Amino acid sequence: MTGKEVPMNPVLKLLRSHRSIRKFKDRPVKEDTLRAILRAAQCAATSNFLQAYTVIRVADRENRQAIAELSGDQVWVAQAPIFLVFCADLNRLALACRMNRAAMADGYAEQLIVATVDTALFGQNTMVAAESIGLGGVFIGGIRNHPQRVCELLAIPDQAYPVFGMCLGYPDRVPPSKPRLPLASILKEEVYSLEGEEERLRAYDEKIRAYYLGRDSNLRDETWTGQMAAFMPGKVRPHMKAFLEQKGFWAR
Repeated sequence: MTGKEVPMNPVLKLLRSHRSIRKFKDRPVKEDTLRAILRAAQCAATSNFLQAYTVIRVADRENRQAIAELSGDQVWVAQAPIFLVFCADLNRLALACRMNRAAMADGYAEQLIVATVDTALFGQNTMVAAESIGLGGVFIGGIRNHPQRVCELLAIPDQAYPVFGMCLGYPDRVPPSKPRLPLASILKEEVYSLEGEEERLRAYDEKIRAYYLGRDSNLRDETWTGQMAAFMPGKVRPHMKAFLEQKGFWAR
């Protein structure tokens, strides 16, 4: 390996410039624009061509406000020009089976994994497509704080569940891009190893500290390992296992 940087092309620049956008201009997103984004997003990889996802556009103001509150008072959910809810969904596949006089086996953990991965790939493609034409946005994992209530608001049936939401619109304020882990931390050669990882994380901590202290708003003195040490000991959404089993996922 030479270690030389590959020349940047527009796609690489776009991917490396991602940042979460939470403040949007008062400018609507045209219907044709949204549909072009979603058509491009549909070309994401999908396991066995299942396409095990559904996306719900939420425009109703009351539902938007309710979801914003359920997600942890994330006001941008109510304010963004576009708000989408991405669902892992097996219902269309069950229908395909019925149309061909077959019975779908259900309740397997692998189905949960496949549908969730399909949905995540579709969602990431949606964000990249949106950014490629000047929009920005932010993923909203907070909809899993109260997933059953979100299902009730949006009539999401069994064999489907809301994985995340997404705000989209034209950015009103573009924050600096947050530094990611060094490539050596995530790229391993041949076998898994944490050799040298503590040293790399200490150097990364200093980068993150400088990032937070250099922002023009919400300045704070924090490190990445400090954030993770505060987050990981907590019980994160312990209701999700029972919720997923209730919705027909991951019972066996």
